[in-house]
Amino acid sequence: MVRHQPLQYYEPQLCLSCLTGIYGCRWKRYQRSHDDTTPWERLWFLLLTFTFGLTLTWLYFWWEVHNDYDEFNWYLYNRMGYWSDWSVPILITTAAAFTYVAGLLVEGHLVLPHPGMFSPDPMGAIPPLRPTADFLFQDLLLWSQTQVLALCHIAVGQQMNLHWLHKIGLVVVLVATVVAMSAVAQLWEDEWEILLISLQGTAPFLHVGALAAITALSWIVAGQFARAERSSSQVAILGTFFAVVFTLYLAPLTISSPCIMEKKDLGPKPALIGHRGAPMLAPEHTLMSFRKALEQKLYGVQADITISLDGVPFLMHDTTLRRTTNVEEEFPELARRPASMLNWTFLQRLNAGQWFLKTDPFWTASSLSPSDHREAQNQSICSLVELLELAKGNATLLLNLRDPPREHPYHSSFLNVTLEALLHSGFPQHQVLWLPNRQRPFVQKVAPGFQQTSGSKEAAASLRRGHIQRLNLRYTQVSRQELRDYASWNLSVNLYTVNAPWLFSLLWCAGVPSVTSDNSHTLSQVPSPLWIMAQLGMR
Repeated sequence: MVRHQPLQYYEPQLCLSCLTGIYGCRWKRYQRSHDDTTPWERLWFLLLTFTFGLTLTWLYFWWEVHNDYDEFNWYLYNRMGYWSDWSVPILITTAAAFTYVAGLLVEGHLVLPHPGMFSPDPMGAIPPLRPTADFLFQDLLLWSQTQVLALCHIAVGQQMNLHWLHKIGLVVVLVATVVAMSAVAQLWEDEWEILLISLQGTAPFLHVGALAAITALSWIVAGQFARAERSSSQVAILGTFFAVVFTLYLAPLTISSPCIMEKKDLGPKPALIGHRGAPMLAPEHTLMSFRKALEQKLYGVQADITISLDGVPFLMHDTTLRRTTNVEEEFPELARRPASMLNWTFLQRLNAGQWFLKTDPFWTASSLSPSDHREAQNQSICSLVELLELAKGNATLLLNLRDPPREHPYHSSFLNVTLEALLHSGFPQHQVLWLPNRQRPFVQKVAPGFQQTSGSKEAAASLRRGHIQRLNLRYTQVSRQELRDYASWNLSVNLYTVNAPWLFSLLWCAGVPSVTSDNSHTLSQVPSPLWIMAQLGMR
């Protein structure tokens, strides 16, 4: 009688097939290998890990820099000649690239084989290849690892063999990220400082997350230690792991944040100055924008003043009318002419609100009520006199001047015309923060009540000798110690442009007196810093 040997029964491994298939296009069982990963593939894995870290840094940077998206778009507008919101597409592209690289890294770890190449036939004809208890233990280990892997995205086992298409994609992502970071380093160099500033707000929470991650990964380190055949490898594994753990436990000694303080030591909330009014709720530098800002009971509003060809001071940030009016549609031949080289009667004919609804620079136009939408659509260019009448007795004005071209008939007398409009309006002098540095002694003589404000960071003693009362600086230009030094000289510091609540919270904890913001309607509703943490052992 002939006895037939039952065929071996292979347990389905769908998850493993998907992972090895996506990572290396090895979908079949026979295509997998338990051999050691080749040095070339290890090099690719190191490159993948490096790219993951680089794209993670770039994604973190680009997310934190959302406070300055408008500044970034403005910079590109000046270079490219047309307005478009580039910040969000870059953020989406960066997130997609990071997700792709992270997925490859996860798959590179997730290629985990079953502890046995095959299991016995369900009928029990073939004896197990190892003792039953050991086999059951390995099955239990596989099950538990599968659950943990689904959460931790980590495992070991199969030979790694990254598919050539992924290698091309990896190189493309790496090169694009390096180019993007290099471009920012050259063109927007000071923006990298926001990384250090943001860590003052996120470091305590990143530290907790890092501790949780290293604790969750300790089981894989133990597995690698147990599988290592040489004692030198075991020492290297444990030494590296404990060095990382030791570093993480000492990391709190390096964390510095103004919000690590006693709550009783928290100073008053920074006063808010609306940047060109309330530009997220209405077209910038229009009466509607300033009215929206005043409705929020802000400390003040900021405005840029230029002068028309016939001597009327009006409010405009840009040199030309292209971005904030409909001049290209109505008078394309005048689109690139300086706004100050046109008569006021002509300027009044232009629409200064439709662009806001069309380009939606802050992604807020859809939130306007129907009445606000209609009002925004019919805004015109605002004169200085109109702003003074609206703000008189209601808010402080932070004023800056935009000089007209040299051939302008009021080029030499622009300052005098502006001062005359201010003084004749009856606007309280003590509510004017005067920023222009030109002819400051003359301004102090004819308008002694103006609060002289400097946009240059100088020594406190030098500023006081020049009768400067306030500083107007970018939020990256001043440290906590410098804030204290200026305060000791009775110099108030205003920082611009602060839009993100997390940044506003940090500056609040640091004791900043006031900030200029596009997002004043949100910051005015912030009741306290996002977090305050008392430092134990320092009481």
